Amino acid sequence: MAVLLRDLLESTSARLVPFSDTPQLDAQVLLAHIFEKPRTWLLAHTGAAPDTKRTARLERLVRRLERGEPLPYVLGHWEFFGLDFQLTPDVLIPRPETELLVERAVARLRSSKADSAGASHRMVADIGTGSGCIAVSLAKNLPNIRVLATDISPAALKVARRNAQSFEVLPQIDFLACDILPKHIRSFSGLPHFDLLCANLPYVPTGKLRLLPIYKREPTLALDGGPDGLDPFRKLFDLVPEWMAPGGHILLEIESTRGAAVLSLAYDAFTAASFHLHQDLAGHDRLLEIHLPAE
Repeated sequence: MAVLLRDLLESTSARLVPFSDTPQLDAQVLLAHIFEKPRTWLLAHTGAAPDTKRTARLERLVRRLERGEPLPYVLGHWEFFGLDFQLTPDVLIPRPETELLVERAVARLRSSKADSAGASHRMVADIGTGSGCIAVSLAKNLPNIRVLATDISPAALKVARRNAQSFEVLPQIDFLACDILPKHIRSFSGLPHFDLLCANLPYVPTGKLRLLPIYKREPTLALDGGPDGLDPFRKLFDLVPEWMAPGGHILLEIESTRGAAVLSLAYDAFTAASFHLHQDLAGHDRLLEIHLPAE
């Protein structure tokens, strides 16, 4: 008797129970990926009989999940801000929480006079770009911006560059391998100051990270914020003031329990700025917004 799609969905879901909080959904996503169809198509054709090639491929992918590999890496792509990004284990998996940062960045840039008037390009920085999900999402939604995307990992920058090319925004984005930013803006004489700087820095305290399920499943380099989770923020605040334009904005994703600590560091770096902590959908501190004085 032929094995039907409904049988594969049921058996795959059962195998994923020990490894996933959403085994049924993951089984559907996996089979939709194999069939190169939407999940709605899959659920409407559960009586179909997959060929042996697809069944064998499903088995290979399920075994990777059983070994603890995250689903987005198994798929090789993941959705963020309505776009489907290519992924490898060299980059962090994009999270829904980071969409708050992109939403605020888009709103800020659209409200600026230069953007609304279509005058000059706004200069944006994406620090620790990883897959490029922030830089690419901003460039895709705002064709009148220029983005500098930095990352300490050359392998991550290759992924980000591929995503920029895939979404046809590569001409808007410059990629630079460095730790946060170069030490002095004068090293880049042709580069204007930033109107907006975004950063999703490594912010998980080392001790806490080692207790999380993601430890060693996603790149530690993109997660480990040092003993208190604040080391990357200290580096950023030491470098960034000379890079910012008057009246510029800084948007920083933060660990939910470190809002007050990051805010304290920001106060010391920008004594005349205004600050706002934004909460995510769960009500946790997730985004620090800094508005620099115009003069």
